[in-house]
Amino acid sequence: MSRYHNKRSFIISLLREIIVMKIRLLVVTAILFLSSCSEKDKDQLTSSNSLINTSHLDALYEDITVEGKSMGIIHIYSNYPDYEWIGDDDEGIACIDDAARATIFYLKNYQLNNDIASLTKVKQLTEFLLFMQSENGFFYNFIFEDHSINRMHRNSLNIADWWSWRAMWALSEGYKVFKTTNVKFSKQILKCLETSVETTKKSFPKEKTIQKIDGIEFPNWLPYESAGDQASILVVALLNYLTETGDTSVTNYINDLCDGILLMQKGDSTNIPYYTFLSWQGLWHAYGNSQSYALLKAAGVLKRDDFKLAALNEINFFYGYLIKQNYLSSFEIKKVNDGFEFSGRNKFSQIAYNFRPMIYACLEAYELTNDSAYAFKAVAISKWFFGKNIAATQMYYPSTGRCFDGINSDIDVNKNSGAESTIEALLSIQAIETYNISEELLQNH
Repeated sequence: MSRYHNKRSFIISLLREIIVMKIRLLVVTAILFLSSCSEKDKDQLTSSNSLINTSHLDALYEDITVEGKSMGIIHIYSNYPDYEWIGDDDEGIACIDDAARATIFYLKNYQLNNDIASLTKVKQLTEFLLFMQSENGFFYNFIFEDHSINRMHRNSLNIADWWSWRAMWALSEGYKVFKTTNVKFSKQILKCLETSVETTKKSFPKEKTIQKIDGIEFPNWLPYESAGDQASILVVALLNYLTETGDTSVTNYINDLCDGILLMQKGDSTNIPYYTFLSWQGLWHAYGNSQSYALLKAAGVLKRDDFKLAALNEINFFYGYLIKQNYLSSFEIKKVNDGFEFSGRNKFSQIAYNFRPMIYACLEAYELTNDSAYAFKAVAISKWFFGKNIAATQMYYPSTGRCFDGINSDIDVNKNSGAESTIEALLSIQAIETYNISEELLQNH
């Protein structure tokens, strides 16, 4: 399945930029000024100051009982105009991908706001993640309407793929909280993680070799040989696991994964594709491209300056290129003499999942460098949700908590609001709201 402040002036500035839609939102916001790059505070936002509305996500959530076990799921689709639950005949009604996303969001909501209802949902969603783990350590992805596991669809197999890495990420985040709030449950999570980690380490080549495809070098030891996008999510999960358990047996493996991601970076500050981390062999797509975020997290834990530099290069140059292009959805590159050229660029579709990874990376860069320019870039990217996009359309609505599913052209917006879009939008705004962005910084952009 492919799928952190304050601030009255921040909200007003956003609304002014989308005045073409003649929408006025009344949002109470306070702004704290960043007096220097070295002085930044993380503040807990009260609900009255926040753009986050969990109503739609809460409506997609459901408690179910499977084989006598209570757990929570997130329904995958919700269509305009009534936004009722919609399933898929081939895949099912709910999946690991969205349950993991929701787990991460609700965990942060609990940590920021001491919201017990969010922690309860985290517990139930984690039960679902545990239920979906197979004997081989990986995870099935979908369940059908009768709550049976979809063991046949290619997007649901218990293999080394997106949903397994995302489940590991969510479980590793949950373990941090439950080891102090519910020790017994945390032990179940840890056992599940240990199994997944051991399985994962055995699933990829121990020997690192480089392959050339159409004259371009790629690693062969990442998921699907060269899937740097998938590797990035796995890196984040393993970093959490290492930090929380002290199991240094994964350190070399994390370094190997990150070294592979480095090999996927192409171009430079002036040459195509401008320090981009390719998603796969010759291909970049916006969704799930968390390589810079993962490398920055790894740089902080493993003290690898090369990881940090590579990630900052992509943020500084490639992200800037994307913003000037009003964003892209995907492209391919081909080798030409000593450089590269685009062999195809696509602007659509643009979805929430294209933007949250960039926002996470920018804020992690801010965390590591104390350079407020990165916090500002995160805010600039987040304006896509509020109308600064090619369709000049507001995509996320604080009044409902819905985010439209995507922009298909400059005049065509998909007004459905499924789980992926909803949660990726909420994660993006939540990340922005975790930091204090100054009014002056925004106004002087």
